[in-house]
Order: sequence, then structure tokens, then C-alpha cells
Amino acid sequence: MKYLNKRNILLIVVLVFAFSSIVIGAEGEVNLYTNRHYDTDKLLLDKFEEQTGIQVNVLKGGSDELIEKIIREGESTSADLLITADAGRLHRAKTKGLLQPVENETLFNNIPKNLRDTENYWFGLTVRGRVIVYSKDRVDPSELSTYGDLTDEKWEDRILVRSSSNIYNQSLLASLIAIHGEEWATEWAAGVVDNMARKPQGNDRAQATAIASGEGDIAIMNTYYLGKMLNSSNPEEVKVAKQLEIFFPSQETTGTHINVSGIGLTKYAKNKENAIKLMEYFSSVEAQEMFAKANYEYPVNPNVEPSELLSSWGEFESQDINLSKLGENNTKAYMIFNRVGWK
Repeated sequence: MKYLNKRNILLIVVLVFAFSSIVIGAEGEVNLYTNRHYDTDKLLLDKFEEQTGIQVNVLKGGSDELIEKIIREGESTSADLLITADAGRLHRAKTKGLLQPVENETLFNNIPKNLRDTENYWFGLTVRGRVIVYSKDRVDPSELSTYGDLTDEKWEDRILVRSSSNIYNQSLLASLIAIHGEEWATEWAAGVVDNMARKPQGNDRAQATAIASGEGDIAIMNTYYLGKMLNSSNPEEVKVAKQLEIFFPSQETTGTHINVSGIGLTKYAKNKENAIKLMEYFSSVEAQEMFAKANYEYPVNPNVEPSELLSSWGEFESQDINLSKLGENNTKAYMIFNRVGWK
């Protein structure tokens, strides 16, 4: 058997390096921790890899689970980017020291100021409204107006909503604190509790199903859930959704509450340059169009139109606050829910 000489060893090293470049990508990699589990996201990442040569390694999990994982991993975390639902959670990741600010003109141009952190620690990717969904048969839309109106006695035993432990409800109340103050928000939460048709339970889809079954007449829900139900492969979900309609509250006053699914660069990102390139791509017209069509969410990029279904619901005015307020007021919202008995 012949021993390898230096020339052969050098050749092997070159071949291994070349093979690694093909597998990893000529421009390296980026590690993404995400709570999103949609086919469209996979297609977007495939396109990004094709266009840049950067390999994207994806770890999926629940929003809170991923945040806790990054905390445990500390400086040794492999995460370069975190995607999670709700500005409240993004703010939590920021305050726990998991993110770092990004100064980037592409992101600033593509994402409106109110849809990103005031210090640029996180950026919105998609928008959803938290609206009133109502029974077409039992509710006249002329009865509906503002979030505040939900405390009126005409809605006694008619309102359906999920629990106060849900971050979407916490962020809704946090927005009302920012706009109206704590006293108003407390009275509002207590009034909604008085008008609940049942004890808070289930997810947003469960509220829609409860309307269809007659347990209540209106529900507080995120817009994209109704979109997903209308286009579900489950005929029962489609049947339920067709009995419902969306109403955008507070159009003549303070606007409808909105929230985001957003992204942040981790504090200890090992592939910072590649991570920012992926952030830029997610904010691009190409990616935003795919986001909007796939999951019935509104695009953050103002140059992209909503999907056909969302456009059919009409345009609406949103609350005029920076979404950082949702995280800043989260603790206050949680305490108010406890005080008024919103389970």
C-alpha cells in the first residue's frame, strides 16, 4: 500500500473544500429560529438560497419555546435570526437581551416606522388585524362601531373571546392602554367580561365555531384566522367561516388594532452579514407578495397589495401607535386582566 504524499494530501484538501462550498453554499450560511410553519416560508427560503448562495438552516418551534431556547444557549447560541408572532413577544426578546439593533436603509425603506421597534431591535414582516367577527344571521353590522362599544349592555351574553393568557389579547389591551390610559382600559376589560357569552376558552378558530353553533354572536379574532378557515381543506371549517363576516372596529375614532409577525437579529449572531441579507429579502416586494397570498396576512411593505380576499374586506384605518407600545404595556395589561377577572 502506498502512503499519501504531500501533493495527494493537498489535492484531497482542495476537493473537500470544493465539495463543502457546494453543500454549504459559496456565501456561507445563516441560522433561523422561527415559529412559522407555512409552506410559503420554505419556498421563500429556497428562492433566497438560489439567489444568494447562502444556505438557510431552520429550527422551528413555538414562540415562547424558541425565546427560552436562546436564553438557555446564551453566547453559544447558533441562532442568527428569530421570527416570532406578536410585537409583545418581540419586545420580550429585546428586553431579555436576546436581540441587537440593525441600522439598514433597505429595511427602513421597506418597513414603516410604526411596524418596527423604536430602536430597531426588531422589524415587522406581516400584519394582522384583531377585529370583530360576527354572525351574518344574528348581527346587523350597523350595531357595531368601536372596541369601547363592546361594553354596552346590548352585547350581554353575546361576546366570545379567548383567555387573557393569550398574547394577542394582551397586546390588544396594551394598545388600548397606550391610546386611552389604564383607567379606561380597566373599565373596558371589566365591561367585556360582563358581556361574555361563556368563560374564555379555545383559540381564535374555536371562537368562530362557537358563533356558528349559537353560543355567542360576536368574537374578537385575528383577521388571518378567518382567511385560513375560508380556504381550509376541512369542509366544516369552510362551512363555519361562510356564516361569519369581519368588522374593523373604531374606524371613525382611533383605528383598528394591528399586530405583526416579526424578525430580530440575535445578540450573538455568528453570521450577521448573511442574516441581514435575509432580513432585507423578507422585506422585499417579491417576498412580501408571497407572504400576503399564502397566510392571509397584510404585507408590511407599502408597495405590495393585500391578497384578493383581504382586499375584498376593504381598506381600514389602524391604530396610530408604534407597536413597541404593545410590549411596553404588556405587564400592565396582564395585571388589568387579573383584576377584572378575565380568565
